[in-house]
Amino acid sequence: MSSEFTPVLNHFSQYIKLSETLKKELLDRLSFQTFEKGELLHDADKICTKSYFILNGLTRTYYLKDGTEISEYFSCENEWVNSPKSFIGRIKDIYFIDCLEKTETFCLKVNDLGYLFDNFPEMERYARLSMGSVFGHLMERITSQRFTTAKEKYEHFLTVYKGIYHRIPLGMTASYLGITQSTLSRLRAEK
Repeated sequence: MSSEFTPVLNHFSQYIKLSETLKKELLDRLSFQTFEKGELLHDADKICTKSYFILNGLTRTYYLKDGTEISEYFSCENEWVNSPKSFIGRIKDIYFIDCLEKTETFCLKVNDLGYLFDNFPEMERYARLSMGSVFGHLMERITSQRFTTAKEKYEHFLTVYKGIYHRIPLGMTASYLGITQSTLSRLRAEK
């Protein structure tokens, strides 16, 4: 096994014990893909058929509202990114995913993931445990958006994205927080 696969295998190992057979089947299905800064990883006008494990780089998931890009979340190293509703339901969704930096990924096709779920029961455990942490993050985000001040939203953002917030453009941060860039600038000045 090549060391290039270590990050993705370590990710799975956080949740489940990887048998040699599962490792082999997983590695046989992963493909390496690089995206340039500004390139779309997923277009909302298409069905999402791939999930990407980020080795290096940064992506933004966003949607368009009256022609304006609204940032929904950001993903970086050692995280999976896809358009969940589209990927699981095999339908079009509202989300675009673009690369904020040159991004190197391992790609897993939805049919290959289905094969792994069908043939390795431990993958169900992986999905349940990993999705639990994603669900918790989304619930925190909803609470932050609905019940907190702009300052509290910004502080929550700094906590959630503590290792990468400095890599995210200010306009996208403001969009994610649902505040204006001038409010964001004022909040940043107060820090």
